[in-house]
Amino acid sequence: MTTILLALGLVCVVEGLMWALAPRLLRRMAEELPKLDDQMLRTIGVVVLAVGTGLVFLSRHLG
Repeated sequence: MTTILLALGLVCVVEGLMWALAPRLLRRMAEELPKLDDQMLRTIGVVVLAVGTGLVFLSRHLG
């Protein structure tokens, strides 16, 4: 449970930093999302999922 709370906290920190440091860029990116087709969004999602899973795996085996 502690690990889940830590992970959710880190997600909130990263999200908050992005919105605090580059709100205009994030708004532009959000405006572009509807222009992408479903397949591209799925591909981006799978890549982000793979990177996240790899980072979790790496952190578990290095720590």
